[in-house]
Amino acid sequence: MGTGMRRTAPKPLVGSGVDRHVGERIRHRRAEMGLTQEDLGRNLEISYQQIQKYETGANRISAGRLFEVAGALTVDVSYFFEGYNGAKPASPLPHGGHNRAAIELVRNFLELEDEALRNAVTTLLRALRDQQERGAAAE
Repeated sequence: MGTGMRRTAPKPLVGSGVDRHVGERIRHRRAEMGLTQEDLGRNLEISYQQIQKYETGANRISAGRLFEVAGALTVDVSYFFEGYNGAKPASPLPHGGHNRAAIELVRNFLELEDEALRNAVTTLLRALRDQQERGAAAE
């Protein structure tokens, strides 16, 4: 290479550890609220693809946009940094925040106001899981 031009290393495809952590916290809170990426994107007037890029850490999120996301998800900006220790992002949700059935389940569960009814639903789900595990072990 002549003329003094230097080659630089290619940029990584995913963001830094803090970008991934913030993205995972966005995904976690969104799923906790029973929102899809489309729902959050519509609220913020951006595409679901942009939400997806923020959640994976592929795109960095500006301070202003993070403030808007915090408002849409009804948390303080500091929420997105909780648990960040400079190492790895918080453990992801088992369904990755993508499974519509899981999001719908959370949304419906959160709409149940009666604590006894919530406990009954939780007990039912545990019983169904246990029955499934017993059936799989018997095969």
